[in-house]
Amino acid sequence: MAGPVRTVCVVGSGGREHALAVVLGRTADVVVTPGNPGITGTTLEGHTITSVDTPAEEIEADLFVIGPEAPLVDGLADRLRSSGRLVFGPGAEGARLEGSKAFLGALPGPWVVKTDGLAAGKGVLVTDSLAEAEADVDAKLSGDAFGEAGRRVVVEEGLVGPECSLLVLCDGERLAALAPAQDFKRRDDHDDGPNTGGMGAYSPVPSVDDAMVRRLVDSAVAPLVAALRSRGIEYRGVLYAGLMLTPDGPKVLEFNVRFGDPETQVLLPRYEGDLAALLAEAASGALITVPRFAPDAAVCVVLASEGYPDAPRTGDVITGLGDAAAVEGVTVFHAGTALATGAPEGTLVTAGGRVLGVTALGPTIADARRRAYRAVDAIDWPGMHLRSDIALSATAGPAPDGSGASTPAAKEEVSQ
Repeated sequence: MAGPVRTVCVVGSGGREHALAVVLGRTADVVVTPGNPGITGTTLEGHTITSVDTPAEEIEADLFVIGPEAPLVDGLADRLRSSGRLVFGPGAEGARLEGSKAFLGALPGPWVVKTDGLAAGKGVLVTDSLAEAEADVDAKLSGDAFGEAGRRVVVEEGLVGPECSLLVLCDGERLAALAPAQDFKRRDDHDDGPNTGGMGAYSPVPSVDDAMVRRLVDSAVAPLVAALRSRGIEYRGVLYAGLMLTPDGPKVLEFNVRFGDPETQVLLPRYEGDLAALLAEAASGALITVPRFAPDAAVCVVLASEGYPDAPRTGDVITGLGDAAAVEGVTVFHAGTALATGAPEGTLVTAGGRVLGVTALGPTIADARRRAYRAVDAIDWPGMHLRSDIALSATAGPAPDGSGASTPAAKEEVSQ
């Protein structure tokens, strides 16, 4: 195990990195690169949190925590480790879990390949031959088989049950699960609209107790880590398992190689303990601490720009941040904000699709939800978009139309 962690470098610029910085800042000084205006200048319990545009390789810190997937896939963790740095985040080989879905392999045959367009009932191939399936995909996508109807190929699996996001720390061998969370991917209320990076989240998840967490780790995460080790990959970082709890048991929707966003914004504020020391344990291959979480609940509501996710509008002036932050239990995490030019000093404008994550803690999910939406009411900019039903299903049970925690989900890959 490395020595005490006095300084941490967090790589990234979104709401996830803001949440990491705030919680790491309880016990260490934090530098975030490139960060965002909401992070800059924060001081917590005598520790400073700043944003810089200096490359991570040029920063001196006791621990490096890499937030987004892109620098992980690009091998930033490998480059930092090669220079003797302590890094929480997988190397490029481990990051291929997210960077290349083909790295996971396919489900066992038979394979089903369908055209997306009309093909007079002839656009479906069912085969036990992977080579035949690959040739069929090539023929369809090229237009040779079914013309325009085949240029878009859809592979999907419909699953029904409550979803659960489980983030598990790994030191290459040992695992330590964080509290479960649930996020909301659809842009609009009642799980309508396009998929997004996430419009909100809450934790804990009432239907997922400690015994279920242990079962999920044993059945979904531990075998994956063992498979990585068998390939010579020592994975040190966090594994994100997106799960659906179906009547036939837990099913994995996806694996990611970094902290989830916005799940991080509800998980880390509940963490009890020294997060910097915990991540350093995993980074050094000596994970021994059992993560502990406060009994309080957390709810995060994401505020997005008009046009998100396809064509978000930027440059709108944001108001009400001070009033929102004054609500009891609330922290406003910045994701897509920028300092306005030609405006009074400190004026912030929208600079991305997901702009803010308003997180509130409370004794219950219902209390946290009320506080979060009270803070949301204080914030405004032209075209601001949000969901009004984040965590509602966890306070009132499943909605009559089945929306919220128990909606069907499709695991879908589209090629065109």
